[in-house]
Formats: sequence, structure tokens, C-alpha cells
Amino acid sequence: MPNIRIKPLTDKHRQWSNELLTEAWGSTEAVSSGWLHHTDKLPGFVTLLNDKPVALVTYNIDGDQCEIVTLNSLEEKQGIGSALVNTVRNEAYSKGCVRLWLITTNDNTYAFSFYQRLGFKVAGYHINAIEKSRELKPSIPYIGMNGIVIRDEIEFEMMIEA
Repeated sequence: MPNIRIKPLTDKHRQWSNELLTEAWGSTEAVSSGWLHHTDKLPGFVTLLNDKPVALVTYNIDGDQCEIVTLNSLEEKQGIGSALVNTVRNEAYSKGCVRLWLITTNDNTYAFSFYQRLGFKVAGYHINAIEKSRELKPSIPYIGMNGIVIRDEIEFEMMIEA
């Protein structure tokens, strides 16, 4: 049976996380709702499988809201991503947050079902928002998953309760 643990992201795994984020997103920068995040500076959690890092979530708490900025897993369909989201939810709750939210792009249809299965609901559809995002991060590709043109942001949210 594999040994799976979730730990706060520390300097011990920062190099790995920065490499993962750069490979997945083209850099350690991420844009959501017109805001440029430096994910290499954000708090997060890492999942260790037999002491090897296999998944990462980064987040940003602003007042009583917590945004999941990135979520990446090298081991899919094993509950690791769900466990990371729940870990962030618990952390946000402990910090007094009442809302957990995130942005994904219109091409990420996998994320639509993933987050809704976890209890998130669509909170907004921001048409052509990626135009502004490309001003902050020009490396955002024009064509995304399944050949879909990346142009819109979809906002998901979950209200945090005990």
C-alpha cells in the first residue's frame, strides 16, 4: 500500500514545485481575474507518494476569501487532487475564510466536472477575459485542451462551512 501524505509546501520542495509549475503553465506566474500571481511565492501543499512529491496546490488568502491558484497532479484519478482541495478548504476555514474560489479557462472541460463533483458551483463566466490576462502574461497559449481557443475565464466557488 502506498504511503500518501500531504504536507505544507516548504523550501524543501520549492525547486520541485517551481519546475512542475513551469512545465505545466510555462512559468511560475499565473493570471486570474486580471491579477498576476507569483506562484513561487504563494503558500501551498504538496502530496508525497512514498516520500516523492507528486502533486501541488497553491492558494492565496485575501480577507475572508481563499483562491486556489494552481492545482497539478502527476497521479490522476486517485483522489490526490480532491485531497489537496479539501486540505486548502480546511486551511482557509481555519484562517476565517468563508469562500473558496478559483478560475479556470473555457478549454479546461476536465476541471468543470472535477470541481463540481467536489461541491463547487459556477459563480461567473468572464467572456474574453483572457485578452487582459495575456497583457500580464503574454505566454498564455491561444489554443488549449482539445483544440479549443482559450478566451474566457470560468469562476467556480464554494462557500466554506464547518
